[in-house]
Amino acid sequence: MPKWQDLYKQKLTTADEAVKVVKSNDRVVFGFACGEPQTLVEALVRRAHELENVEIDHMIAMGPGEYCKPEYEKNFRHRSLFIGASVREAVNDGRADFVPIFFHQIPWLYQRGILPVDVAFIQLTPPDKNGFCSLGVCADYTIAAMEAAKCVVAEINAQYPWTNGRPVHISELDYIVESDRPIITTSKPAITEVEREIARYVSTLVEDGSTLQMGIGSIPDAVASLLVDKKDIGVHTEMVADWCVSLYEAGALTGRRKSMHKCKLIATFIQGSQELYDTINGNPMVEMWPVDYTNNPWIVAQQYKMVSINSALQVDLQGQVCADSIGTKQYSGVGGQVDFIRGAAQCPDGKSIIAMTSTAAGGKLSRIVPWLEQGASVTTSRNDVHYVVTEYGIADLRFKTLRERGEALINIAHPDFRAELRRELYRRHPGYERYKQRMEQKKTEGALG
Repeated sequence: MPKWQDLYKQKLTTADEAVKVVKSNDRVVFGFACGEPQTLVEALVRRAHELENVEIDHMIAMGPGEYCKPEYEKNFRHRSLFIGASVREAVNDGRADFVPIFFHQIPWLYQRGILPVDVAFIQLTPPDKNGFCSLGVCADYTIAAMEAAKCVVAEINAQYPWTNGRPVHISELDYIVESDRPIITTSKPAITEVEREIARYVSTLVEDGSTLQMGIGSIPDAVASLLVDKKDIGVHTEMVADWCVSLYEAGALTGRRKSMHKCKLIATFIQGSQELYDTINGNPMVEMWPVDYTNNPWIVAQQYKMVSINSALQVDLQGQVCADSIGTKQYSGVGGQVDFIRGAAQCPDGKSIIAMTSTAAGGKLSRIVPWLEQGASVTTSRNDVHYVVTEYGIADLRFKTLRERGEALINIAHPDFRAELRRELYRRHPGYERYKQRMEQKKTEGALG
């Protein structure tokens, strides 16, 4: 058997040579988000004129998504598993396609041959002394796509952060392309007073020792800033973002009370600033697991005091949550929201939270609505929703009647929209207003003795 160094040299080539393995009508799976192998993607786009009908599959693209431009319509067809800004126009214009799917199910597409993989483009760290590379910021479906692919092309990036988890040996790769470039970063969002108020309410629901799942953005960052005095916070999440840094540096993130992977931060992908990447690079606390493990509701349910915090575009008076479309226009994707909400529901002392601002469009639109916008998707069903939080408070919908749910949601809607929402609630439940009047009358009579 040749030494791994010899194998490395044999497989080493240029990006332009490596992408020649892709043929017309092939299906190519990319590592996604900040794990996108940028050098390989750029080289594939340069070959566009030689190719027809190449399907490109991945979740959110944080890169420019050049392959979705109108001029490449005959060359590439993108199958999006979660829509990002750079491919959104193509999907809604019909030049790309969207697959509604729970995040934890995506590896099954490749493992079970539902979507056979011709070529997998992945990004890895340089190998260690034994020839093993790290998957860095993306474990997710990358492993499943790699193991199912007929050909694996790896971009080995000298600047890619090392994380613990399933190692990839040089022998598992068909072609190697070296690069030395910064990986994709996202800037830290500004936090408004409205978001701080939302975070204040959310933080009251998080107990010492809780295990957290959060996404990215100003609300998770604001929540984390209010949890730095909590004790022994754990993390079991699909996504690690910059909110983890503040908890880690404050000593609040220890994972000591976790029921599984004690003292470990478990995630399936990482996305954020260079500061975040520097924090996780080689950090023995961080472990990356495939998404069919991290997001499996049965695994989530076994965490200690699991708290799932996600967002929404709209919530209607029944408690239905739309988080991935605006009317008929697809905006993002399902991701892991339902995975973690359902897992938290089965967890002893678990809580799931939908946290959002009460309005959109500069205060012109209410996010709490009588009905979801026509054509909008139901991301999370009314049967699954527990807490909804805005800057006006907390609505606990679990086990409530439709009328009780509506009233609770109206109470946390923006005051400018409450009268309109209440009229709709009374119209929908015509006996409710009479019921409330009787209850108020009984209170008055009781007070008078």
